[in-house]
Amino acid sequence: MEDSVTATQSYSVTIVGGGLGGLTAALALRQRGLSVTVLEQAAELGEVGAGIQTAPNASRVLLGLGLRPQLEAIHTEPLDQVRRRWQDGSVIGLTALGDFCKRHYNAPYWHYHRADLHKVLLDSCLDPTGAGPVVEVRTGTRVVSIDQTDPARPAAVTQTGERFETDVLVGADGIRSRIRDALGMPDTLLFSGEMAYRALIPGDKIAADPATRWLVDRFQSTIWYGPDRHLVHYMIRGGELLNVVAIVPASREVEENWTATATVDELAGAFPGWDDRVVSMLEKAEGEISAWAMYHRRRDPVWVDGQVALLGDACHAMLPYQAQGASQAMEDAAVLAEELGAVTVDGVREALMRYVSRRAKHAGMVQEAAWRNMAFYHLPDGPEQRERDEKLKRFNGESDVSYEWLWNGTPLNDPDEETFHYQFHS
Repeated sequence: MEDSVTATQSYSVTIVGGGLGGLTAALALRQRGLSVTVLEQAAELGEVGAGIQTAPNASRVLLGLGLRPQLEAIHTEPLDQVRRRWQDGSVIGLTALGDFCKRHYNAPYWHYHRADLHKVLLDSCLDPTGAGPVVEVRTGTRVVSIDQTDPARPAAVTQTGERFETDVLVGADGIRSRIRDALGMPDTLLFSGEMAYRALIPGDKIAADPATRWLVDRFQSTIWYGPDRHLVHYMIRGGELLNVVAIVPASREVEENWTATATVDELAGAFPGWDDRVVSMLEKAEGEISAWAMYHRRRDPVWVDGQVALLGDACHAMLPYQAQGASQAMEDAAVLAEELGAVTVDGVREALMRYVSRRAKHAGMVQEAAWRNMAFYHLPDGPEQRERDEKLKRFNGESDVSYEWLWNGTPLNDPDEETFHYQFHS
């Protein structure tokens, strides 16, 4: 490992996009001894006010980066995953999380506020006492094109004409990736026909109402299934906030504009005839409520062009029906760093191809499973719905992907690294 770090100190990686995937990659690459620059178009780095779930596969990556103390300070741990029926809230199925995940998968299932997790990653990238060269982060830097005149030194070109030449350029710039477009890759975007309301509800309001008090008595990750729509909610910041994601058929406005603001009445009114507790919960939402179009990409294994590579949503944007979008980006980041950290600059192209070969099939399977889950979640009441509910009672995964396959193991090859970093001590 020491030889690898020494060999790679002089070569550079530039990452376009300072979201969770981009910063995870930056930190992992830094720890491999590479010189990393992150270019972010926003004036300030941060994340939207919403929750995020990290299943054991993603937690394992984050713990492997040495972040356990910081994560323990900001996480909320659900004890169960509960699946409920839309009309009466009856429990369809229950999957143990909490200590079960730590024992069985050797890593936790944790919830966070996205902004908190983002700050942990950013602080670690910038920490002068951390391993490897401190990451340079440039905000207010909008990349609009790539110059590959010198294939060995691709350059990210900004809106103002500034050039960032580098040995490796990584597009971690989201579902509407400019890096992907600049490479001339095919348009693989697909619209699901649905949109997601995202809202935060104060935990004290939930606790004060007998109709919703049960949500704070035992922390759980809850999924409600109903015809043409479903609802997910879980606590973050130790019960300070309830994070809500409500997926319904998309409005024309949201389909065309990708996002729109919404009112509490619109959110609560999107679930007519549902269990009264759902309405009681949604009516307590505060702050900005947003609606987001649910676009995704069809499966596509082409992620690399020379010394330019894609990561996360830029190459495998997926619907949220496996709660794996950010988690798969984190797995990308870990594998990319392992491959690039093992070579000198002369071996970059082969390392990027190995990265794709190790990640594209796996991420593509999760993409397709999430797509199939859309119909699985939203079945109308009837024989298919009853068959689905019976399956969920003896739950071992949705669609073709089991939790055993999705959550187990590590994407990394280095067994010593795995033993040292990933063992979870209770």
